[in-house]
Order: sequence, then structure tokens, then C-alpha cells
Amino acid sequence: MRLCICLVLLSLALCASADILDGGRFVWDAMGGAWDMFRAYRDMREANFKNSDKYFHARGNYDAARRGPGGAWAARVISDARENWQGGVSGRGAEDTRADQEANAWGRNGGDPNRYRPAGLPSKY
Repeated sequence: MRLCICLVLLSLALCASADILDGGRFVWDAMGGAWDMFRAYRDMREANFKNSDKYFHARGNYDAARRGPGGAWAARVISDARENWQGGVSGRGAEDTRADQEANAWGRNGGDPNRYRPAGLPSKY
């Protein structure tokens, strides 16, 4: 919830000089993008499927970016924050962070998330 509030406030600050309707659309897209990212994370945890991490990174960013500039912005902010935090805490190393960011960028730029889909992942995801 705190993340959503921060995204809304940051979105409003970024939109201060923009037209009210465009600014409102950006904020709406950013909130939807944050939801898309959360949904991908929730699905990843629920699936608990080996080697599916990159797929869910790409899918969350893809879904968020399809909402428009606000969604793409939210996906970038959330992805970068997660990778910066994870890089210092998880011990997975720079190579894993680089691969995650590659999947993030792929999805955010409109690439098909199925590029990273592991064989056998249930079709529900």
C-alpha cells in the first residue's frame, strides 16, 4: 500500500506542469502498472516454478508498459528498486541482477514475455 501511495505522489509531482487530463491518465496508468507488477510477483510466488523468475519479470513489465507511459514508468521504478534492493540483500550477484534487468527491459519494450517462459509452466500463468 505504501508503494502505491508513493507512486501516486511521485506521479502527481511529475505531472505538475502537464495538462490535467494527461496528468490524470499518467497517474491512472502508473497505479495500474504497479498492480500489474504486483500481480506478476504474486503469480511467481504462487507458481513456485523453477527457472520462471525471468518470465514473470518480463510479463509484469510487459503488462504494465501496455497501459501507457505511466505504466512503463511504474514498471521501471519498481524493477529498478527491487533489483537495487535485491543486489545488496539476496547474494545472487551482479549476473542475476543483469539478467533480471534484461528481462525487465524486454517486457517493458513490448517484447513477448514467452521468450523467458520455462517449459512446463502451467498455462494459468
